[in-house]
Amino acid sequence: MADIGQIAASVDSLKEHLGIHHYICSDQIATAVYLAFHLKKPVLIEGPPGVGKTELAKTTAEMFELPLIRLQCYEGLDEAKALYEWKYGKQLLYTQVLKETLEEVLQGAKGFAQSIERLHEFGDIFFSEEFLEPRPLLKALREEHGCVLLIDEVDKSDHEFEALLLEILSDYQVSIPEIGTIKATHEPPIVFLTSNNTREISDALKRRCLHLYIPFPDVELEQRIIHARVPEIPPELRKQLVAFIHELRDLDLKKSPAISETIDWARTLLLLHTDRLDPKLVRDTLNVILKFQEDIENVETELTTLTSKAVKS
Repeated sequence: MADIGQIAASVDSLKEHLGIHHYICSDQIATAVYLAFHLKKPVLIEGPPGVGKTELAKTTAEMFELPLIRLQCYEGLDEAKALYEWKYGKQLLYTQVLKETLEEVLQGAKGFAQSIERLHEFGDIFFSEEFLEPRPLLKALREEHGCVLLIDEVDKSDHEFEALLLEILSDYQVSIPEIGTIKATHEPPIVFLTSNNTREISDALKRRCLHLYIPFPDVELEQRIIHARVPEIPPELRKQLVAFIHELRDLDLKKSPAISETIDWARTLLLLHTDRLDPKLVRDTLNVILKFQEDIENVETELTTLTSKAVKS
C-alpha cells in the first residue's frame, strides 16, 4: 500500500509522483490534486477533449494505489444506473416464498390490523440493504480504504443528474428513502468530475467543487509529455512533431489535435522508423491527428509550408 500521506505531503511531492507515473503536469494541476486530497473537496476539471482530464484521475488512483470507480455520464443517466437500484429478481423470489408460507406467517394473528402488521415486517425486509444493488456512486462511498471516483463528462448528463450529485459532493453521503442516510464508510473518495464544456455546469455544482481548467500545453510541456509517454522517439523528431501540432492548433479546424493524438502520432512515426518529418510522411499519417476529412483537406493545401516551419523550428 502506498504511503499516501508522504506522497501528498506537498505540491512538489505530488507533482514528482505524478511524473513517476508518466503524467507530466503543471504546478496548477498538482496544486489542485493536493487541495482535493487535503480539503476533501471534489475537483471539476474543464478543458478541451484529450488534454488529460480523465488521465489525471486514473493516474491519481494509480499513484495512491486506490481503486478507481468510474461513472461515464450520458443524457438520461439516472439514479438507477449511477447510485443504486433494488434487486427486483431477488425481491420477486422472496415474494413467491412468502406466498407459499403466508398461512404460517399469519398464524395466530387476530383480525385484519394484526395481519397487516405482520406483513409489514416482511415488507421492510424487501427494502433492506440485502436487496440493494450499489452502482458507482454508492460503491465509492462504501470503499473501506477510500477510492478515486471519476464522474466523466458530467456535461453530457442533464440538470436532474447534477441535482442528484449535490448531496454526495457536499457531505459524501446519500439519502435512500427506504433505508435512510448512507455516509462514506471511512475515507471519503477523492472525486474528479470532467467536462468538455459542451454545456454550462450549474452554479450549485460548481460551488461544491474546486475548479481546474486544463488547456492545451505549451511546446516545452508537450515535449516533456511525449518524452515521458514515448521515450524511444529521437529528440529532433519529437521537437518537430510537437512544433507541427502547435502549427495545426493555430489553424481554424473543426477539431484541433489533442495531447492524446500527439502521443498516437509519435508512436506512429516511431513505428514507421522515421527520424524527421517530410510532407509525404505527414500526408500519409494526417488521419492519426485529424479526425475530420474537411480538416485533412484544408491542411493538405498548406502541408509543405507547415512541415517546413516545423522542421526549422
